[in-house]
Amino acid sequence: MTTTLSILSVGGSARLNPLALFLQADIVVQAVMLGLILASIWVWMIIVSFSLRMGSLERKSRKYEEDFWDTEDRERMLGKRARAELPTARVAAAGMDEWQHSTKSQPIDRDGVRQRLTGAMESRVAQEADDLATRLNFLATVGSVAPFVGLFGTVWGIMNSFFQIGTQESSSLAVVAPGISEALFATAIGLFAAIPAVIAYNRFSHRVNRYEARLQRFADRFHAGLSRELDKV
Repeated sequence: MTTTLSILSVGGSARLNPLALFLQADIVVQAVMLGLILASIWVWMIIVSFSLRMGSLERKSRKYEEDFWDTEDRERMLGKRARAELPTARVAAAGMDEWQHSTKSQPIDRDGVRQRLTGAMESRVAQEADDLATRLNFLATVGSVAPFVGLFGTVWGIMNSFFQIGTQESSSLAVVAPGISEALFATAIGLFAAIPAVIAYNRFSHRVNRYEARLQRFADRFHAGLSRELDKV
């Protein structure tokens, strides 16, 4: 096996050629590399899409909350379109639906109504946070598994190098170097997929937690307003 394909000469200096390393690798190592590359591409798609989504949600939620506290016709703001577009609106709608349902019958159990309002809105807040965090599970999986998948490719490539030693009855560096290079390249790809996944998961988890806290503060304020209305009934 020759090493010329895995080395690219640029300006008189020898450099590794990643494409050549991939093409020369064993079929098992190639499969590992390809899987890790696809995982890395998907990780970056999640990073970009989730960043855009969270930025949009935070802006819309801030604007919605300002309008919600300024208006007196809150039922109009809780229309079907608002419920479909914004978690903040769905939290408010959960509280309003429970309010309307609990205040229909007489006499009104005020303590019971307050408890049901709390349960309805807290449940909705938790569900919204879970929905936002669903896609983050893939980042966590890649971050924890990708290095071991790359290591599997490395181990397989090194075993293949030792096999070459046996078949060629030579332990020279020229025999084992290509296989070891290809094997280590699999680990490098695994780290390339895992590192941004871990960083993004930690960062996005913090943003989801912060957004959940924002929803909870909104729910608490809305609950306080409904509780004052309840004292008047």
